[in-house]
Amino acid sequence: MRVTNAPASRRRRTRMIRAAKGYRMRRSKLYRYASDAVDHGRVYAYRDRKTKKRNFRALWQVRINAAARAAGVTYSRFMEGLKAAKVALDRKILADLAATDAATFSELVKVAQNALKTKAAKA
Repeated sequence: MRVTNAPASRRRRTRMIRAAKGYRMRRSKLYRYASDAVDHGRVYAYRDRKTKKRNFRALWQVRINAAARAAGVTYSRFMEGLKAAKVALDRKILADLAATDAATFSELVKVAQNALKTKAAKA
């Protein structure tokens, strides 16, 4: 007697069709096409989770650089000064401060510049 494993196969195919909800035409209705579409979609999702991190870091750097230059210092000197001052704020927080709270950001710029001066005096 031939064993088809029908309940498990049906469950697996139904799961794939449900995952293809929202796709157009046969990609959402037929298992063969839905499977390909969902597999490609998952590959793109995995790849773009990494890309998203890169994109946001670049955006934060641009925002920090714009605010730092408005305060009279470049991005790299600003970050070097913060590191020398042992300020442990990440770029996400710094970019948010640069966009929403100019007074606090200008204080951070002063802290960074003072740390750079003391660093230069030691060297």
